[in-house]
Amino acid sequence: MTGPREVRIDVGTKTPATEIGGDLVGIFFEDLSSAADGGLYAELVRNRAFEFTSLDQPGWGPLTGWEVRSHGGAKVTVSTTDPAFSVNPTHLEVSLPDTPGSSLALVNTGYDGIVIRKGAEYRLNVHLRRLNGSSSTVRVALVDPAGTELATGALWSLTEEWVSYPLVLRAAASAVKASLVLEFSEPGGIAVDHVSLFPVDTFRRQENGVRADLAETLLDLKPRFVRFPGGCIAHGLGLENMYRWKETLGPVEERRQNFNLWGYHQSMGLGYLEYFILCEQLGAKPLPVVAAGVCCQNLPGGPVPIPEEEMANYIQEVLDLVEWANGPVNTYWGARRGAAGHPEPFGLEYLAIGNEDHQNDTFRDRFTRIHDAVRAVHPEITVIGTVGPSPFGRDFDEGWAFARKRQVPMVDEHSYKSPRWFFENLTRFDSYDRSGPAVYLGEWGSKGNRMLNALAEAAYLGALERNGDVVRLASWAPLFAKLGQVHWDPDLIYFDNERVLPSLNYYVQRMHSTAAGDQALSVRTDGAPTFERPETAFAGVSITAAGGTVDLTGVRFDDATGAEATYRDESDDAAAPTELILPITTTAEDYSLYVRATLIRGSDGFTIGFGGVGTPEHFAWNFGTWRNRHVTLYRRTDGYLDEIADPVPFSVEPGRLHDIEIQVTGRGRRITCLLDGEVISEYVATDAPEQRFSATAVRDSATGATVVKIVNATDSPVTARIFISDAPLEGFVTREQISGDPDAGAPCEPAPFTPTTDEIMLAGGLVEIPEWSFTTLKRQSSTTTASPDQG
Repeated sequence: MTGPREVRIDVGTKTPATEIGGDLVGIFFEDLSSAADGGLYAELVRNRAFEFTSLDQPGWGPLTGWEVRSHGGAKVTVSTTDPAFSVNPTHLEVSLPDTPGSSLALVNTGYDGIVIRKGAEYRLNVHLRRLNGSSSTVRVALVDPAGTELATGALWSLTEEWVSYPLVLRAAASAVKASLVLEFSEPGGIAVDHVSLFPVDTFRRQENGVRADLAETLLDLKPRFVRFPGGCIAHGLGLENMYRWKETLGPVEERRQNFNLWGYHQSMGLGYLEYFILCEQLGAKPLPVVAAGVCCQNLPGGPVPIPEEEMANYIQEVLDLVEWANGPVNTYWGARRGAAGHPEPFGLEYLAIGNEDHQNDTFRDRFTRIHDAVRAVHPEITVIGTVGPSPFGRDFDEGWAFARKRQVPMVDEHSYKSPRWFFENLTRFDSYDRSGPAVYLGEWGSKGNRMLNALAEAAYLGALERNGDVVRLASWAPLFAKLGQVHWDPDLIYFDNERVLPSLNYYVQRMHSTAAGDQALSVRTDGAPTFERPETAFAGVSITAAGGTVDLTGVRFDDATGAEATYRDESDDAAAPTELILPITTTAEDYSLYVRATLIRGSDGFTIGFGGVGTPEHFAWNFGTWRNRHVTLYRRTDGYLDEIADPVPFSVEPGRLHDIEIQVTGRGRRITCLLDGEVISEYVATDAPEQRFSATAVRDSATGATVVKIVNATDSPVTARIFISDAPLEGFVTREQISGDPDAGAPCEPAPFTPTTDEIMLAGGLVEIPEWSFTTLKRQSSTTTASPDQG
C-alpha cells in the first residue's frame, strides 16, 4: 500500500520578497445583528432612555423593554415636558396617590435577560426629579426569575431638579435572566430618565465600556486596525439616518439616538470616543468610515445626496473629525477630545469615504469634494474610496476608473463569494497595477461557516499576503452576531448574553494574524493534489416563487440536437406550487430555454433554475432580488448562491406576462439571458482552476522568523518536503493546525474543532499535512540554515 503523495515546497528561491504592509489583517465592526446595544456595548438596560420609537420597529415605543407593575392607583405616564436632556426628551413620570398599598415598579429585563455574576459589582445610574408630594426615595433591586433579590439598594434625597443618582450593587448570587427593578412606594410623583446599569468589570474596566469577553476575543485576533461604525450604517437609510460622528460625542445622555436600518435601535452609547479607545486597547489603528455625501443607495428611490447648501458644512465635519482625532489640545476639536479625558492624539492614519456607493455623477461630485479637501488639509491621511458591493460589474469597473483618475490612494473592494470563487481567484491580485490605487478588501467572506469556507479563506489570506504590496488592508465581515438576532449569515463571532462562539472562519483569521510577517516570500509547489469538480450530467428546469405563486403560460426547452420538449401549466386556478421542478431535461451541452410566466403574487418575484436542477451545481435567474429591485443571475455551488453577473435594476409587476429566454452553451460556460427580447444578463466562464492546495510563506524581518502556511482543501493527505533557499527545513518548528470534515460547522453553533499547537522536529524538511487542513509552520531565526532571499 502506498503512502500519501509527496509535495515539494520551495520557499524563497525564485524572486525577491514582497513587502507586506504592517496593517494587513484587521476587523470590521458594524452594528447589525445586535452587535452594539445588547452586544459589545456593555450596557445591560434595554431602552434606558425611553427613546425607542416606531421607526425602530412598528409597535415600539418609550415603554418597549419595560414592564410596569402598579397597585393602588399608582400610574406612569410618558412625558417630554421639562426633560433632563433636550436632545432625548422622553422620560417617565411616576405618580402614587396617598392611599394604603399604593406602589409601582418599573422592571427591565435587559436584552433577553440580564446576566448577573455572584460577587460582581454593577454600576447603576438613574436621573430622577421629585415632582410633588413627599416622594423622595426609590428602592432598587436585581432580581432573578424566581423573585429572589440578588442585590438591593436605595436612591434618596430627591430634589425638584434633575439629578444623576449613582449606586454600586454587589451581587450575592448569580442569575442568567435577572431583572432590574425600580420600586416606588411613597405618595407623590417622581420623573425618571436614563436608567443605566453596567458591570464594573468591563474590558480594561473602562467606564461606558465594552463587554470584556467579546473584546478579549477580538484581542486574540491581534487586529492591526478596526473599521467602524459600519458599512450601510455609515451612510444610513436616508439623510436623517446618516451616521454623524459629532452626535456620538459627549455625555451619553446627550447623544442623539437613531433607528438602526437593520431593524432595531441605536443608543449611540458606543460612539466615536469609545471606538477610538477600543482601538487603542486592542493595539489597532482606527479606520472610521464616513458617508460620501450621499445616503444608502438601497432606498426605493435610490441614494439621496446631502443638499448643496449643506455640503460645505459637511466637508468641514469630515475635516473636524481628523482634527478631533489628531489635533493637539490647543486646537478646537483637540481640546474637545482632551476634555473627554484623552489629551493625547489618537494617531489617525486612515479615513474611508463612502461604502459600496452606486457610481453616478452625484456620488462622484460629492466624493471628489470631500476627498480633495481632506488631502489638501491633511495630506498625512490615507483616503480610502469605494468601488461598489461586488468584485466585478459596472460599479466596480467605473469605481476603479474614477479612483485612478482622481488618484485616490486606496479603494475598498467587497467580495462576498462562494468557496469555489475564492479557490478560483487566488491569483486575482497578481495582475493588479502596482502603481495604485492600493486595495483595502474591506468586506469579504465565503458565505458560510463550514470547514470548507474556512479553508477557502485561509488560502485567500495567503494570496493577500503574497500580494501585500497592493493589498494593504483586509477585514472579514460581518464581525459579530447575537444568537436570535442574526440579520446576516455568516458571521465571524456569534454570542449570547453568556457565551462567545467563535467560528471556524475566526480561527483561520487568528492563525494568520498570530503568524504574520512583513515580507512575503516566493513559493513554488510541485506535485500538489489537484481538484476536479464533477460536471453536471443533465440539464433541467425549476420555477420557484418567493412566498407566492407563478402562472406558467408555457415552457419550451430546445437542445443542440434539435430535440424539443414543452410544458404547459394546465391548472385551472393558475396557481403553480411554490417550487415546481419540470420534467424537462437534456444531456446536450448547448440548449435554449423559453418561459412565459406571470407572477400572481409574491414578495420577491420568482426564480428560474436551470442546469443540474436538483443537484448541488446549477444556475438560477432571479427576478426580484433585494426587495424586488433587481434581476440577478446566480450559480449555485458548494451549497451557496453566488452572483455571476451584475444585478440589473428591475421590479416584477404582479399580473404582467414576461417572455424569458435563456441560452446556454458548453454546459454553462456561456449564458445569455433575455427578458422580453432584451439581453439582461450575460456570463462567460473564466476557466480559472480551483487551487485547493496552496502554500505561502512570510518572514518577520525584525525577529528573523519564517512561517510556511499550507492549505490542503482536498481529500488527499500529503507529505510535504519543505526547502528554504534550497536547504531542507530542519529542526524544531512551531506547528499550528486545524483540520476536519469540510462540511462540519454551521452559523450560530460552536466551532466543531479548534486549532492545535505543538512543537515538532523536522528532518529532511518532511511534515505530514492532513486532508482538509490549514497548517502554519513557524521556524525562529536560525544560524544553521540559509536565510530566505531578501531581494
